[in-house]
Amino acid sequence: MRTGETIIAKRALWAWAAAALIVVGAAIPLVAYWLTNPADQRLVDLDVYRTGGQSLLLGVPLYDVITPAPQLLPFTYPPIAAMLAAPLAAVSWPVAQWVWTIAIIATLAVTVWYGFRPALSPRAARPGAEGDGAAATVPRLGRAARWAVPLAFAVGVVACLYLMPIRDQVRFGQVDLFLVALCLLDCVVRRPWWPRGMLIGLATAVKLTPGVFLIYLAITGFSWRKPYMRDEGQGRAFFMAVFTAALLTVMPFLVIPSDAKDFWFSALLDPGRLGANAATTNQSIRGMLIRLYLPDSLTSALWLVAVAAVGWYGFRQARRAYLDGDPMTAVALTGLMAVLLSPVAWIHHLAWVVVVLAALVGAGTDRVRLLVAGGVWLFYVVPVPWWGVSLKALEIPILSPVLGKIVQNGFGLGALALVWLLGSWLPRRRAWTARSGNLGVGSCDG
Repeated sequence: MRTGETIIAKRALWAWAAAALIVVGAAIPLVAYWLTNPADQRLVDLDVYRTGGQSLLLGVPLYDVITPAPQLLPFTYPPIAAMLAAPLAAVSWPVAQWVWTIAIIATLAVTVWYGFRPALSPRAARPGAEGDGAAATVPRLGRAARWAVPLAFAVGVVACLYLMPIRDQVRFGQVDLFLVALCLLDCVVRRPWWPRGMLIGLATAVKLTPGVFLIYLAITGFSWRKPYMRDEGQGRAFFMAVFTAALLTVMPFLVIPSDAKDFWFSALLDPGRLGANAATTNQSIRGMLIRLYLPDSLTSALWLVAVAAVGWYGFRQARRAYLDGDPMTAVALTGLMAVLLSPVAWIHHLAWVVVVLAALVGAGTDRVRLLVAGGVWLFYVVPVPWWGVSLKALEIPILSPVLGKIVQNGFGLGALALVWLLGSWLPRRRAWTARSGNLGVGSCDG
């Protein structure tokens, strides 16, 4: 008989159903707000993707088209992105909005599940005994875990959904969270059914900035001081990622050669196509430096020095985290490099904060790490940069221009602080908890 197991399975099913209802209920206000706002302000980036797909179907030059007024946004992605977006042009605009928004929330759920897997793993739950009386032999804590895990997962999804970078994913209909999920899965799933590295290659071909993960795979897969491969798995993943990215980059030259040439030799070299680089929403190192309004040559020099310093530290600590058996922290650090080192990184590019939170939480057994993660979550929930804009508008002598500028750059400066937090503080915290006999970070298993 398996009566006990059947009862427990049904309870687990109800728990996951309740978790799904919690996520849907929490998402409704956010989705309803952004999908019912004025039509010309609704999912404007999704409109860019869809317009790119339409231009290919109509045979119009891809990098000459813009979205309707008042946005007038050009297509700024590699041509393979427009080819992948062509199906969006085959459905109506309302259908595209709903499909994309639901996909964003589903992708967030996948990201949270794999990111917070060490904390969500029901380690206390053990299977019941075979035969009669199975229900009585299942530990009480195991039964509780069958409810606790789905509900904790739902709380995690909802908490991440209301992070400002994730809210902006829904607001603009952005693609960033999909790219985060692709890179995360490629790095932490232990036994993927796809060739490892392929998802990173796809993400890199679609939006270039995930190319930082090629650097990550290279520095963790090879030894530059010795003539042999340090980690064969990472090395193979690097070659697969490069192959996939190269294949998807060359393909448009065979299918839409004029558009491919326009992107790589014209559109890519014009950062102005991305929008006002000095805008508050640009929280990259370059964006923060531009808002100092120094001479262009000095800004460029400072940017190059800062990129070299932050990149050296960030990738070095990512490699160290990987070798220490903490791939989640390595992924989080590399994702932050994609934001900070890019010439332009809008607030929604900070979707990597979800992975940062997962790295900080770890197995969920260290209260200090949980408190730090809570502080980071709260910081990225509130609109800190816009508080800086408001503070500057008050025109209080000294206070407004100095403090206002710092607060305006809050998310970018916060990202720099997160690099230090993950690269320096977290390893020391793990070492301290290990010495104290506590559990540190858990392993990630796909």
